[in-house]
Amino acid sequence: MGGVTSTSISPSPGAPVVNRPNVVAVGTIVWLGSEVMFFAGLFAIYFTLRGTSPELWASETAILNVPFALTITIILVASSFTAQFGVFAAERLQPRRTGSLLQIGKWGMIEWFWATFIMGAMFVTGQVFEYAMLVSEFIGIGSHAYGSAFYITTGFHGLHVLGGLIAFLLIIGRAYSVTRFGHKEATSAIVVSYYWHFVDVVWIGLFLVIYVLQ
Repeated sequence: MGGVTSTSISPSPGAPVVNRPNVVAVGTIVWLGSEVMFFAGLFAIYFTLRGTSPELWASETAILNVPFALTITIILVASSFTAQFGVFAAERLQPRRTGSLLQIGKWGMIEWFWATFIMGAMFVTGQVFEYAMLVSEFIGIGSHAYGSAFYITTGFHGLHVLGGLIAFLLIIGRAYSVTRFGHKEATSAIVVSYYWHFVDVVWIGLFLVIYVLQ
């Protein structure tokens, strides 16, 4: 994960340089801290309902398609790596590729972020497909406690993924629109990567709880 961008302030010649963390990056980290508490509440709801309905959980979790969920999980986790490669490109102020599209080593931030967007979109599509399959098995959000817990926890995470996808589009669009890609644009890319890594980590926790531990 890229480090917090800092701003150097030199009030006068010969005075010591004061390095202050970028306000946007720090604000994002603080906001993600509140998101941690939000998802902690969702996990608490899930465990509470599971503890009160063990028989229901045993019967309904047997319907889950674990291999399919693992596949989209791998795709989402892989997108975190492409996002970070995009950050590395942004940090060296390289918005676009310097070679052909097949020369991955010469990709810029835009190409890496497009790859991240595509994989994130694949995850959301897979999640919608899974919802459709569960509904066909008569497991809806209002069916019972398990349905409510499953759709609320995974659904809120899916909304966060959608938010991340929109953020990537905004960053990519900004990179296309500016005449000179600078530190301001690079900081925006880093901040979005913070959010995306957070979303990935939360899903790993959800996958382990919902699909592995059941």
